Amino acid sequence: MKFIDLRSDTVTEPTPAMREAMARAEVGDDVYGEDPTVNRLQAMAADLMGKEAALFVPSGTMGNLASILAHCQRGDEVIVGDKAHTFLYEAGGISALGGIHSCQLPNQPDGTIALEQLQAAIRPKDIHQPPTRLIALENTHNRCGGVVLSAEYCRQVSEFAKERGILTHLDGARIFNAAIALGISAKELAEPFDSVTFCLSKALCAPVGSLICGSQAFIERVRRVRKQLGGGMRQAGVLAAAGIVALESMIERLAEDHARAKRLAQKLQGAPGLVIEPGSPATNMIFAQLESGSPVTTQKVCEALRERGVLVGAIEPHRFRIVVHYWIDDQAVETTANAFWEVLKELN
Repeated sequence: MKFIDLRSDTVTEPTPAMREAMARAEVGDDVYGEDPTVNRLQAMAADLMGKEAALFVPSGTMGNLASILAHCQRGDEVIVGDKAHTFLYEAGGISALGGIHSCQLPNQPDGTIALEQLQAAIRPKDIHQPPTRLIALENTHNRCGGVVLSAEYCRQVSEFAKERGILTHLDGARIFNAAIALGISAKELAEPFDSVTFCLSKALCAPVGSLICGSQAFIERVRRVRKQLGGGMRQAGVLAAAGIVALESMIERLAEDHARAKRLAQKLQGAPGLVIEPGSPATNMIFAQLESGSPVTTQKVCEALRERGVLVGAIEPHRFRIVVHYWIDDQAVETTANAFWEVLKELN
């Protein structure tokens, strides 16, 4: 059975154009800085983010980890949201591998961290406390419903940090989704930050990889950290080639994913026992919950949907995440909506 897979946009497979580019890629040894395809991808990424330089890494998790390790020393503190991917889903790498302390502040429903809470969290100069070195944000914000942080808010946080001698990092795994939703460039969203990462292997459909972007001096430090983490790759141009196709052809079409997500959410409205969360979808992610007190669990619903060829994410006992991407077409939207209605009628 061929499944309609809405669990995440990480399940996307490379397009035919990407496969052809990978087969034809000119390669060299990237650890020596000699892979021309990797070098071209890095130059493209830096330009798109408005930064001096960029570095290709195997994953977004490594991108965030290497960035934070390059910004901070052991014993420093980074401020993150309590629903941030870096805090929840990256295996505690900054602490385990970098000896870096995290201060988790509540993410608001719109993904932001209140400026007054940031202010209260800044450590005084005191030998008893870890120095506040970095503030890390996430855009779009996964666990807050795929919501978008505005360019204005990003500038406010950056200005707040600079006034206090604190660095800023953006986990921009889905920054292009944010930019498309806001109708502005990714460069405008990335500009206030000292560093930014973005992912190629989610909605952009490339098979592997993320980019870290920042100043030339910062990227030189990150390159060393990448090597320490085992992320130095050799003839990586075969992977970078797919990333180039992604940046050239997959960004603007993200609007189609957002439109299909809205259409699917509309079709799910009123399904027995299902509540679409307010404001969802903000981008390509639909978050929905089973009604309070429902005897049905998301796991039961997911199992019944699987039997009908549809895969969705059960992220909590009564909460779903449904992610639309390049391989979800109009027919898949119809099939998914019908399957949900059938399953919920049977189980409720």
